[in-house]
Amino acid sequence: MARDFYEVLGVSRTASQDEIQQAYRKLARRHHPDVNKDPGAEERFKDLNEAYSVLSDPKTRARYDRFGEDFRKIPEDFDERVAAGAGGGFRGRRAAGGGGPRVRYATGFGDGFGAEGIDIEDLLGSMFGAGAAPGGVPGADQEAELPLTVEEAYRGGRRTVTLAGPTGQPRRYEVDVPPGVTDGQRIRLAGEGGRGSGDAAAGDLYLRVRIQPHPQFRLDGRDVHVQVPVTPWEAALGATVPVPTPGGGTAKVTVPAGSSSGRRLRLRGEGMPNPRGANGDLYAELRVMVPPALGDRERELFEELAATSSFDPRRTR
Repeated sequence: MARDFYEVLGVSRTASQDEIQQAYRKLARRHHPDVNKDPGAEERFKDLNEAYSVLSDPKTRARYDRFGEDFRKIPEDFDERVAAGAGGGFRGRRAAGGGGPRVRYATGFGDGFGAEGIDIEDLLGSMFGAGAAPGGVPGADQEAELPLTVEEAYRGGRRTVTLAGPTGQPRRYEVDVPPGVTDGQRIRLAGEGGRGSGDAAAGDLYLRVRIQPHPQFRLDGRDVHVQVPVTPWEAALGATVPVPTPGGGTAKVTVPAGSSSGRRLRLRGEGMPNPRGANGDLYAELRVMVPPALGDRERELFEELAATSSFDPRRTR
């Protein structure tokens, strides 16, 4: 029996796209076969991926809401074809050899179909010729998320991803991730989507990149922001300090004398790589840190500085 995709994700039929995404992420982490060794985890993970691939795409979701489990049999230009047929004397007719239950859908067109709507197999038979329904319909494109760390997105490379394959069983895909991939970017796996009926081609599988939160780096497109701690004397006197980069190395940044916390220093081209243009920039945001505990001599020096300096950061300029 076909599963209701909304029930699979545990959301209502009026759920927003954000609610659907949040539900999928939570459940996918719990039931991923690499994490959950329960015998039913793989089947549950397969159902989650199939449900999310449909409901995460507004167009596919709308077709699913309208036609239910038969939505993959419906051409994307369904309404245009029905409209053209209704206005030109179009009549649905039963496809040759069509057996099994007959499903009817309301079309909103009174002319040519009657008040009860249309028979989906009759409609497909009329559109594509007798005997063409349900075969001969291209497979649907599908979409799933590909979580990456900042470092993985920076370097790119080959990854193994476990998803529900076109046969409905969990399948491992070898994916080439381009260096510098950005959050929301899609990677296409041709022919790995839903299976077509008959001799029709399979759809494509699109992996949408989701870059995970990082304890150090914050991404803004291809630009990378990182906080750099400096001592009070480095900030006051100036210094050259190391800055971590998303590639795993370090760069050097010159801290101008008289810098305060929050000052941003740009390292051009040290952000995320861009195979088709200029690399992003790395922004080092200074954070002045004081010793958590002072030795006797350090305290003497700070007290001497306090007695000598006339600097008051709270003074109105």
